[in-house]
Amino acid sequence: MSDPLNVLFITADQWRGDCLSALSHPCVKTPNLDRLAAEGALFARHYSQATPCGPGRASLYTGMYLQNHRSVVNGTPLDARHSNVALEARKAGYEPALFGYTDVSADPRLHHPGDPAVRSYEGLLPGMTPIVLLKDDQLSWLADLRHKGYEIPPGNKGVFLPKANFPGAAERGPTYAPAIYKAEDSNTAFLTGEAIKYIAVRRDRPWFAHISYLAPHPHFIVPEPYHDLYDPADVPFPRRAASPEQEARQHPWLAQYLFSQEGTGASVGLTTSDSLKFTESELRQVRATYYAMMSEVDDQIGRLIDFLKAEGQYDRTLIVFTSDHGEQLGDHWLFGKYGYFDQSFHIPLILRDPRTETGRGRRIDAFTENVDIMPTILEWLGLKVPNQCDGLSLLPFCHGTDPGDWRREAHWEYDFRDVLERKYESALGLTPDQCAMNVIRGERYKYVHFTSLPPLFFDLEQDPMEFTNLAGDPDYRDLVLEYAGKMLSWRMNHDERRLTNTMLTPTGSVEHNGPRR
Repeated sequence: MSDPLNVLFITADQWRGDCLSALSHPCVKTPNLDRLAAEGALFARHYSQATPCGPGRASLYTGMYLQNHRSVVNGTPLDARHSNVALEARKAGYEPALFGYTDVSADPRLHHPGDPAVRSYEGLLPGMTPIVLLKDDQLSWLADLRHKGYEIPPGNKGVFLPKANFPGAAERGPTYAPAIYKAEDSNTAFLTGEAIKYIAVRRDRPWFAHISYLAPHPHFIVPEPYHDLYDPADVPFPRRAASPEQEARQHPWLAQYLFSQEGTGASVGLTTSDSLKFTESELRQVRATYYAMMSEVDDQIGRLIDFLKAEGQYDRTLIVFTSDHGEQLGDHWLFGKYGYFDQSFHIPLILRDPRTETGRGRRIDAFTENVDIMPTILEWLGLKVPNQCDGLSLLPFCHGTDPGDWRREAHWEYDFRDVLERKYESALGLTPDQCAMNVIRGERYKYVHFTSLPPLFFDLEQDPMEFTNLAGDPDYRDLVLEYAGKMLSWRMNHDERRLTNTMLTPTGSVEHNGPRR
């Protein structure tokens, strides 16, 4: 192509991987993402590498597993020595533009102690140019709302309060009433509009735009008419044990965490643990509102696609749609994205490479991971993939071919240390460095290894929702050992290798830069 190549990199926060109508979800409708998948490639077994947002995004942006980048929880600095997709894209002359947030905690060694950058985990990914930066305070969006005449309720979360005394809210629960703003003025619509303005004046210049939507991250609230889009009676009910107490028997970590869940509550004024008290109607409505948030994002992605087509830029733009992690949504009595269950790590991925028609409309069932996103974008831009990357480019799948020796399992990590209050450490008798788990998830079996707690093993063919831990079953002993060995080999094969394949010789430095397998 002689025209400049562009990148549209879209993330939607906390989007479960099963929530696409292209994957036959029984309720949620995503016609625009389905359209994008039909014109690109849909990756049905795509996984995040870590939760929550900070660690998950660190893996997404650096192409590194958590064991290597070591930004293990929200607020753990990302070592400045690591490169990332934005810094690498600049080597090709791009100025990656951010609309939203990246949640990358700054390396404090590069900042004065008084610098605001070291007072929050919501840092800016190095290399990104923040056209619209939306942190938790939502200041840019709030300014737009105030300019349009909205009176925003006081408080950090006032903008997410529902309309007061809305008919039916008492019966439908705290997430039913719509937001105080119109659909055309929502956070999602605002970011989309700002990105369109940016792209509109760059017809003849290559651009790289990263749109980082907050939805469908809680609080679960949408404007009219989305609030009533899905009938709670039609939504699938959470898959869970008969009681939280029965669920908690599966593992010591789950027994401790289930009754003290963390994260943003379903509605302003609620905690995540309050979800344990939801009635069936309230629980169904939470799910209906979550799906409605997805439909709103889907509509705005349709707006972007239509704009790119009208501007003649669609067929020279790589489009990436994914998430940083998933959402339990009541499954296993959990809300949020913490733990080892698939719902927290299985996420969507749709890629459209306009340079080929061979792989269009293809569904990929190979295991893919968010560490593959950075190598994919860099290959599209014609750039070398840094040695730090643990993932591989997915463009061959988009072109209709299956790369040889591809991974047969997905891998992820969750670090649950609490360096401030030592909550988990005290409850479970662990040191901070013992508060970690690794997961290897294959076609049939799934193994969860804790640093200092008992392991878990699931037969997903017999038990797809992971209710029965078989780690202590004698009939599965050999399989448990096999998967423990697989995990050990995976970790060894993916140790950090920034300089390990470099050799100093009499003629200078020699480097091997190739795939790990």
